[in-house]
Amino acid sequence: MRLLDYATVPPREIAPGYLGRYLHSEQLTQGRIDITAGAVIREHSHPHEQWSLVLSGTLELTVSGVPHVLQPGQVLYIAPNERHSARALTACQVLDVFHPPRDDYR
Repeated sequence: MRLLDYATVPPREIAPGYLGRYLHSEQLTQGRIDITAGAVIREHSHPHEQWSLVLSGTLELTVSGVPHVLQPGQVLYIAPNERHSARALTACQVLDVFHPPRDDYR
């Protein structure tokens, strides 16, 4: 068992306006991301499956060309290698979970 606290994790800017704090295990990466209103992550893909849970705010996630507007409490699953992008319609806080772990976020 490990007790962790996001407040002790140094933030890293993964894109302009996207400030993430990431925790890692042998099997997954979990990150809490604070997003500035209007900030965008361009379309990309990665070999990890991704679960995105909106904790606060409104986030538009476009997956394989289909836009999805997520409100607090809603989760979107993104399959490995699926093309996706994101745009914060308001300031947001999001919890992302990746499997396998994101070594590039360590």
